[in-house]
Amino acid sequence: MMGTETQLVKIEHLYKEFDADTKVLEDINLTINKNEVIAILGPSGTGKSTLLRCLNYLTVPTKGRITIGNVTVDAKKHTKREVLELRKHTSMVFQSYNLFKNKTALENVMEALVVVQKKSKDEARKIAIQLLEKVGMGERKDFYPSKLSGGQQQRVGIARALAVNPNVVLFDEPTSALDPELVGEVLNTIKSLAEDGTTMILVTHEIGFAREVASRILFMDGGHIAADGTPEEIIDHPENPRIRQFLNFVNRK
Repeated sequence: MMGTETQLVKIEHLYKEFDADTKVLEDINLTINKNEVIAILGPSGTGKSTLLRCLNYLTVPTKGRITIGNVTVDAKKHTKREVLELRKHTSMVFQSYNLFKNKTALENVMEALVVVQKKSKDEARKIAIQLLEKVGMGERKDFYPSKLSGGQQQRVGIARALAVNPNVVLFDEPTSALDPELVGEVLNTIKSLAEDGTTMILVTHEIGFAREVASRILFMDGGHIAADGTPEEIIDHPENPRIRQFLNFVNRK
């Protein structure tokens, strides 16, 4: 068991209700340690992406507490400053790449370094080039998004997420918008980050990839964490019949 000194994320009694009839998350409690790679699996509509978005307050929880690093935000009584501090600890890679179309790959990665972190353009450029090389996009640094494939755009998106040096990188189904032949290059990039010890939380439908890269798997069903265990426990030898049903359905597709 890892000591509390390595704890990076703590979620306590987290709820999200869009209205009285739509309860998306119910009493989520979760602790994530430094260097863990968490894959969140489960059927569509069970709150996976909502949980991810609550972590950086892109979606505001109804109630509950989220702690990342040394920042704790209580949904019932939070300030704008607290949310901004919380967001400094994470960055997010979305399904759709969300790159600035009028900026090159290099400029897209530099943007947060210059605007948010107030680095000089020279320093930002140096860091951005290193990150683009890390994700295998160094040779395309001067290309605009329209000249890049979906997989290449997503890898630029990953470089951009890493640029702010987050404690935790959040991936919201990063391959779901890609053509099948482009999925592998993005998954390989994420895998190399995992090998480097990057703490990640990943919502994905790529079961084989989750099995390979995650240190822990969460299975969500109906707004709850129905199971939390190793890939061997959740994917190879699931005891929960609901998980077995889900895996059988995914494997048939």
